[in-house]
Amino acid sequence: QVQVAESGGGHAQPGGSLRLSCSASGTIFSIYSMDWYRQAPGKSRELVVTISTGGVVNLADSVKGRFTASKDGAIHTAYLQMEALKPEDTAVYYCRVRNRDYTGGITEYWGQGTQVTVSS
Repeated sequence: QVQVAESGGGHAQPGGSLRLSCSASGTIFSIYSMDWYRQAPGKSRELVVTISTGGVVNLADSVKGRFTASKDGAIHTAYLQMEALKPEDTAVYYCRVRNRDYTGGITEYWGQGTQVTVSS
């Protein structure tokens, strides 16, 4: 079992910044990826970024140039640095962890989400 916890959400003004963290703990054999999704009210869940085991980062077009993502594999933590925030970035941000077990099977785990609100 893997536990996933996001933190760092809150309120920011347009043009402001926030830094989100995602920490995975528990029975971790090997993490395949750590990914960020977001879901705005009345909208479907949107992939924001994927971070592979090797650290390759793939950002959605909607956040390229404004958001950056990274991970610290030693402590199973991923980060999402959000700059130049826009009201349309308002959403609940979720972290997904895909864990590889000792057999090579992959199971995904989700955090509870952290609210990001961008408004004046």
